[in-house]
Amino acid sequence: MFGLGAPELLLILVIALVVFGPGKLPTIGSALGKSLREFKEAVNTTDVKTDEKNSDEK
Repeated sequence: MFGLGAPELLLILVIALVVFGPGKLPTIGSALGKSLREFKEAVNTTDVKTDEKNSDEK
């Protein structure tokens, strides 16, 4: 993923810990996870609607 290895990911995590603090990190992770889940659902829903529309036109 984007050419990031373990050392780079660890550095990003440490920087996030310093910037946001240990109290906010779980909240930020939860919000990021929810956002990604909603995005994936929206993309999959769009694909299903497009597939249904294409099958109706045939």
